[in-house]
Amino acid sequence: MSGPLLYHTTMASPLVESLRFRVPWFDSAIKPSTLLLVSLGLLTLRQIVRLLKIYHSSSHFPTTFTAFQPFVLPGLLVPTTSWSTGFDWHWIRRFQTYSSSNNETVRLVPLLSGIPGLWTSNMEIGRQIASGGHRSSFIKPPESNGVFLQWGMNLAASEGLMWRKHRRVVGPAFNTELYKLVWKKTVETYRDMVEVEGWKNKDVVDIPVIQAITLKFAFLLISSCGFGFPSTWDAPPQAADGGMPVQEALKIVADTTILHLVVPKWLTYLPIQKLKDIRISRERLSGFMHEQVAERKAKVAAGDLSADAFTMLVKANQDESTKYQLDDAELIGNIFLFMFAGHETTAHSLAATFGYMAIHQDIQDEVVEQIMSVVGPDRDPHFDDYSKLDKVLAIFYEAARMFPAGHALIRMAEEDTVLTVPNPVGEEGSQTIPIPKGTEIIVDMIGVQYNPRYFPDPHIYKPSRWYGLPTDSELFTAFSVGPRACIGRRFATVEATCLLALLLRDWKVLPILRDGETKEEWGARNIDGRIVLTLGVSNIPIRLVRRTRV
Repeated sequence: MSGPLLYHTTMASPLVESLRFRVPWFDSAIKPSTLLLVSLGLLTLRQIVRLLKIYHSSSHFPTTFTAFQPFVLPGLLVPTTSWSTGFDWHWIRRFQTYSSSNNETVRLVPLLSGIPGLWTSNMEIGRQIASGGHRSSFIKPPESNGVFLQWGMNLAASEGLMWRKHRRVVGPAFNTELYKLVWKKTVETYRDMVEVEGWKNKDVVDIPVIQAITLKFAFLLISSCGFGFPSTWDAPPQAADGGMPVQEALKIVADTTILHLVVPKWLTYLPIQKLKDIRISRERLSGFMHEQVAERKAKVAAGDLSADAFTMLVKANQDESTKYQLDDAELIGNIFLFMFAGHETTAHSLAATFGYMAIHQDIQDEVVEQIMSVVGPDRDPHFDDYSKLDKVLAIFYEAARMFPAGHALIRMAEEDTVLTVPNPVGEEGSQTIPIPKGTEIIVDMIGVQYNPRYFPDPHIYKPSRWYGLPTDSELFTAFSVGPRACIGRRFATVEATCLLALLLRDWKVLPILRDGETKEEWGARNIDGRIVLTLGVSNIPIRLVRRTRV
């Protein structure tokens, strides 16, 4: 499992994405001012009274008004405009929101629907509200857990003592043996990919969308190291019973998990193949996973162990006393959490890394020099090389910083409490701010990663920020921090470091330029963000040119 989606909130689905730009009253020909007037005309007297109270209430932070709360319907259907903060406003306005208000925290007040909330780009505030301890005054709002609870209670959705129970069982599954397996399978999958894709006998390879490669690669790593399935680059084999292969079912479920939340179950019985596939894939996996839990319990009891996360999780659970053991649904819930939290986030961070390598040849050359000095020109990299390839990891870290997949961390005050808020940059000290019960606080992880308090020139891709950093350092915050930080961080970084070392040693990464286009223009055109479930990069075309060995 990889990536920071573990603390991610319920966001737009592919279905919402398809609807978003088909809402006729959001036609760009209509002036924003007209839309604002129409929206204000829809206000009820009760809403007006509520807004007057909000307007006249004291606030320690500057206020921004919007039509809808961004992360719930109907706000999920609204793109960011001059009159509304839409679902992606924190990406679109990442250079304006906090600098224009001269404050690292703002109060966002929806006019038509939703509740006011605090948005902050200050990680010190983030550490306070995301502590995860059973004495914490902040919890995840229940409505933010829908995406995580489809298969059973798990580490991401649990709170308090329940979270401690899940963390106690899940933690041991992420161990050195698993990471060694990730490294081994990354090498094998890379070799398989080169063979099947036909790159072995080519000197130049054009890849129109690098995400097609990184998504498949990350999925196969999750399949093999998370579930113990064979990971081959070829299409999955047909099931012996003639039904849907488990690997295919796993892929469909991974690609449609958010869609499942908004599609009524009865629709999946209609004679529409895609909907039918959603139903069949979930039924197939549900039966298979329950069988696997029983089978792996028997293997663990017999001492027959493999290093994949599923088996290690079952073993850790069996080692616990009855008081702390998870039931079968909770085991399956955690395994699927790893699946959905992992492959897409790692894939997008890798895609962004390749995009930046294409336009920063000097950085690419520096990284390749380290790969050659540590690994050499011929041998496969070993897991022992991981800690020595800090510049390789740094290019992945910096891409993940600029495109933090888990782009929002939401908590709600469970009781009246206080926050310690640092004074603006340049001023010493801090303030104690009262936070009433029910206040929603969103840690804007995009804002954090672009906050000049932490990153001078945050708009510049600069991997040297991370050179020499210990691999588990909390100075890197794109995977969150504290006890509830992404448990799959090492899984992701081991996979990324190994893949990047292999590919960059063999291939020079270049942009596919249009006539007369510069690398900088190519970067401006291709390296941009897009939020659906996670924050990822837009489709990136790259060219691989085989490196000549001296």
